[in-house]
Amino acid sequence: MKEERRKHCRGESGNSTRVGLTCKLVLVQLYMLYNHSLISASDRITVPAAQPTPFSRRRSFCTAIAAGPSSSVQMLRCYWIGFFLSLSCFSRVIHASIGDADPSYRSCLSNCENYGCVGDTCFPHCNFSSNGVPLDGPWYIQGPHYLKWKQLDCQSDCRYHCMVNREQERATYGQTPVKYHGKWPFKRVFGIQEPASVAFSALNLAMHFHGWLSFFILLHYKLPMKSDKKPYYDYAGLWHLYGLLALNSWFWSTVFHSRDVDLTEKLDYFSAIALLGYSLIVAILRSFNVRLEAARVMVSAPLLAFVTTHILYLNNYKLDYGWNMKVCVTMGVAQLLIWAVWGGVSHHPSRLKLWFVIVFGGLAMLLEIFDFPPYEGFIDAHALWHATTVPLTYMWWSFIKDDAELRTSVLLKKIYVVPDVSVFSKRQLLVK
Repeated sequence: MKEERRKHCRGESGNSTRVGLTCKLVLVQLYMLYNHSLISASDRITVPAAQPTPFSRRRSFCTAIAAGPSSSVQMLRCYWIGFFLSLSCFSRVIHASIGDADPSYRSCLSNCENYGCVGDTCFPHCNFSSNGVPLDGPWYIQGPHYLKWKQLDCQSDCRYHCMVNREQERATYGQTPVKYHGKWPFKRVFGIQEPASVAFSALNLAMHFHGWLSFFILLHYKLPMKSDKKPYYDYAGLWHLYGLLALNSWFWSTVFHSRDVDLTEKLDYFSAIALLGYSLIVAILRSFNVRLEAARVMVSAPLLAFVTTHILYLNNYKLDYGWNMKVCVTMGVAQLLIWAVWGGVSHHPSRLKLWFVIVFGGLAMLLEIFDFPPYEGFIDAHALWHATTVPLTYMWWSFIKDDAELRTSVLLKKIYVVPDVSVFSKRQLLVK
């Protein structure tokens, strides 16, 4: 059983060395627990003089446990400790993908990284010597950054073609697709790793650009402006910055789904975190009608500090996907609740648009939970989630424009109908 557990832990992991060490530590802990139980049991029973065999030692161990005054409690405690120690081994395993541990895939990947070929397909950019220097090529491609990028490109091609060959073999046996390195097996189109996600990310980028541009035209060319050529809408600058952050986030999402490397992954994650954090700030400032600059700084500073610290933690210390997911979900749910409650309390004329974005945006997030393999190797749950955000983006910017028109009309009515109360009170104070 120990040998089967050791093989299982070693086989299920994408990083055999790291998880193998974890499993060895678990086995050592089990062995120490076992010896400790034998020693404590020797105080209650007489150990035979003859050297026991492994099987007799196990039998005497169980007999010793049962012989104690609280045998059932001690045995149950022993089983629970062994269960949690074993679970500590398998908790490292569940982060890996099944396809990573496939012996055929690992053998193909090793041969490709050593010789630069998968079957009859060879990659010229995989020609490296043992010290990482390319075997051929002009002098201007000998720089360290180019070599690192070339090695990453070689690794990506080796993983892709080995994955395709292995999935074809699995399909002949009627087996379903499995994940490799945390991702489903996608079919590339012109070198793009996830073509559907790239297309939908680009559509979201286009919709945000269209929404931000139409918002800019509405403020500066359609609505009345102040004498200093500034819009009456108090939150124009906040939404302009939101639009720029949204464009940045979806741009890096498009790049990341095109080519998944460490740099593009971090840029995609960090830009999304920045957008979520800033969206929460805008939700608080707009829902509580915070218009004074000093008050805005007091509200925004703690959240900006938290988001900045979180990004620095992920970049410099540990890229913890679980912790990052908790932070993003918390910020996302918080702003959705703020917008939903504010829309009902304020009786905003466009609250139906706001609630539409909130409800269907929440339902779309279920696609991230109920994951499924890509249909025909192209469209998976994550790609569909990107697709659902396209119409939601259009509706969201429509609500922002409606809010700008409403606030502008309210402020104009106050200016031309109601006297300036603040100026009037100041004059009274001066007279007194």
